[in-house]
Amino acid sequence: ELEAGALRLAFPRATPRLLVLAHGSCVNDRQWLRGGHDHGAALARDLGFTPVYLHYNTGLHASLNGRTFAALLEELVAAWPVPVDELVILAHSMGGLVARSACHLGEAGHGWRRKLRRLVCVGTPHHGAPLERGGHWIDLLLGVSRYSAPLARLGKIRSAGVTDMRFGNVLHEHWEGRDRFARGSDARTPLPLPGGVECYAIAGSRAAPGTTTPRATDGLVPVDSALGRHARPELTLALPETHRWIAHGTNHLELLSRPEVYERLRSWLAP
Repeated sequence: ELEAGALRLAFPRATPRLLVLAHGSCVNDRQWLRGGHDHGAALARDLGFTPVYLHYNTGLHASLNGRTFAALLEELVAAWPVPVDELVILAHSMGGLVARSACHLGEAGHGWRRKLRRLVCVGTPHHGAPLERGGHWIDLLLGVSRYSAPLARLGKIRSAGVTDMRFGNVLHEHWEGRDRFARGSDARTPLPLPGGVECYAIAGSRAAPGTTTPRATDGLVPVDSALGRHARPELTLALPETHRWIAHGTNHLELLSRPEVYERLRSWLAP
């Protein structure tokens, strides 16, 4: 429970450096432990953070989860056993969309928003993922024939959270009043990165170092999407090049355990 007494018992050695980790799609807070490594535990050991792991329903729209996340952060920071000097959010995959949505909603007078110093997104589909786009096209193709149309209905079992990843929806207006299975182009309004926060992005690429390919991907998320790059300048996220990094020879889940990814996180989050 997010109240002072329960938090003191749960975190008897709580520090002023609070790290909140947001997991990705179709998993839970335990995903951070992979191959014997946990980015949160390692950052606690090396940099004095106290890690807290978000657990949310990835089937909901990212913006609905963002609203709940913002409210939970408000309770967490207010009841933390010691005054919070620094709040950092580390997000993997869909968690980055949820975190950006929470940051936007938190600007409406939330106290935690003033404590947020850094946001690190790892393998986040800021501009969508081809896997969901592929599922969308399969829906359309199956719907062409009356014989295959019943199969197309199976594709519509995909959750709202998954269809948000077609283009990277983070705001209510990105999906409200629209059929999420209908054919359409990217109609998002731009959402800049949170002001006053140092933002970082890590992308995974299965290609070897030194390999140049315009369609590099970690198997799920394209490199350009994870780094916030977009053909439309107004949608490109304003990240300095020094705040972008590619882990080569790495797939989407290996971003959670590769030593070089952790070393990059540690260098960015050091005091």
